[in-house]
Amino acid sequence: MRETKMTTDVWDFPQTPRPLALHALSMAVPPRIVVLAPHPDDFDAIGVTLRHFHQAGAAIHLAVLTTGASGVEDGFAGATTDQQKGDLREAEQKDSCAFFGLPLERITFLKLPPDESGNPKLDDANHACIRDYLAARSPQLVFMPHGNDSNVTHQRTYALFRAVALAEQWSMWAVLNQDAKTVKIRTDLYTPFDEASAEWKAALLRLHCSQHQRNLHTRGKGFDERVLAINRQAGATVHAPYAEIFEVERFG
Repeated sequence: MRETKMTTDVWDFPQTPRPLALHALSMAVPPRIVVLAPHPDDFDAIGVTLRHFHQAGAAIHLAVLTTGASGVEDGFAGATTDQQKGDLREAEQKDSCAFFGLPLERITFLKLPPDESGNPKLDDANHACIRDYLAARSPQLVFMPHGNDSNVTHQRTYALFRAVALAEQWSMWAVLNQDAKTVKIRTDLYTPFDEASAEWKAALLRLHCSQHQRNLHTRGKGFDERVLAINRQAGATVHAPYAEIFEVERFG
């Protein structure tokens, strides 16, 4: 992979105070973006931010690392095997990306081999898979959930990326988003949004029908309500109705 440059000629973030609203950033050209989603639906958790870049002409690519089969209730939509559950979640991700406007050819389901606990292995094969995927796309921004998270697959997504980026000495930004299970995050960047955008995001999230139903059964609230509650809490810290918040890490 040729070294990518993400300096002030693309994004002036390093010269500005933190936290900074996304809309205050100046970009000379739309960036190349990769989203490393540990599960199907992690793309949608930061849908408002990604829509901002999409509308600005950024080239966005999505890699879903795992099938997410364990997140489907047994028998939902007739799915009882891991293969059926994984297929169901893949179809849901394709539906949500179609709603978002992301072309099908920009979506890759990596299906990284898991360990005995169902989390992607931190082995040479999975490192090579992440390396090859990123090398083929030369991103300047790589979005993923924060590594300081109680979800092990989220932790390992960050660990795989970090190991590869450091080993290859790549120059890029990691943009780490807050999730429902994030333990701690520094707010460097935030995307404020209003009720209209919240309604759009809720519709996007509900396309993950298996997750919406599971949340209703286990938490008494829909998937959309759960995610937007996090965004509402984040919004209160930056004086906005809602916000998606991020910690930014520079590599290279």
